[in-house]
Amino acid sequence: MGLQKKNRTKSSSSSAPNEDTPLLGGHYQPLSSKTKTFANIFIAIVGAGVLGLPYCFKKTGWILGLIMLFTVGFFTHYCMILLVQTRRKLESSFSHTISRGSSKINSFGDLGYAIWGPSGKSFVDLMIVLSQFSFCVGYLIFVSTTLAYLSKYDSILGLTPKVLIHWACFPFQLALNAIPTLTHLAPLSIFADIVDFAAKSVVMIEDVFICFENRPNLKAFGGFPMFFYGIGVAVYAFEGIGMVLPLESEAKDKEKFGDVLGLAMMLISILYGSFGALGYFAFGDETQEIITTNFGQGLISDLVQFCLCINLFFTFPLMMNPVYEVLFVDEVVDGVRGTWYSLLEIFENDV
Repeated sequence: MGLQKKNRTKSSSSSAPNEDTPLLGGHYQPLSSKTKTFANIFIAIVGAGVLGLPYCFKKTGWILGLIMLFTVGFFTHYCMILLVQTRRKLESSFSHTISRGSSKINSFGDLGYAIWGPSGKSFVDLMIVLSQFSFCVGYLIFVSTTLAYLSKYDSILGLTPKVLIHWACFPFQLALNAIPTLTHLAPLSIFADIVDFAAKSVVMIEDVFICFENRPNLKAFGGFPMFFYGIGVAVYAFEGIGMVLPLESEAKDKEKFGDVLGLAMMLISILYGSFGALGYFAFGDETQEIITTNFGQGLISDLVQFCLCINLFFTFPLMMNPVYEVLFVDEVVDGVRGTWYSLLEIFENDV
């Protein structure tokens, strides 16, 4: 996928101890297998925006909608590949200019530093924090609002369900966000991916039966005014581009990262296209802004919304990882990681 190039020779001195090697806390950072990398890529990209794709197809027409969706998916993948290639080239060519004397570009901020210096790093870090934090705030609002709606209660323990869910999520997210690496988050990502895919499969199967029953009138093209609306929805659907560098840096087989990324993007594009088209084929002009609304209050609608809440709940710590890399100073990050590695080593030895 464009990344299987000259990344084979590495100096053995990088793993040898020197005067800068810490005596304590020098724990080995585990790397992700291809399966774990795939799971993290999938959960980082697939979010709540998928529920609005059938309505987008209603506005743009199903053929134009598919064209825009696959085009945005292709360019998103292409830009991700360019980011990884740029990072690798700068590491090999300008390693002496990277911040804090490091020879590795581990984040978008380091990439900005290598290109524009301190001002570049500050600007890129600010944009990463704003984008990733905004996604996570959106996740929290969606989870709390949806679960409050599904609970059917007006008040619990003197609090509104939405406020109570916010506070209930806090300790769990605090624990999950303390997990030091994306590799350790991968099992949760795999679980969330399975739940999310199962829920979307239920919706698409139900769409097929409704489509044969209703046979609504469909339009292939919605006109030029809807073009930019469709582009905006498609760009929002592929929301995980800010995770590509952290995911690649923790991949065990970096030469195969491009293949894993390409496979994930292809399957996600197919899933998005199928979900959007089948939802529109089922309800036609009656398609609502959120497709689960068309199913009304019932098992299918509630199940899909609950499963998506699970997916976003476990996506939250993954998407916050770049934020912590920016906001926390290196000593704090190293201390937290050292504690987690020690606990994991004790657990593995006991098992």
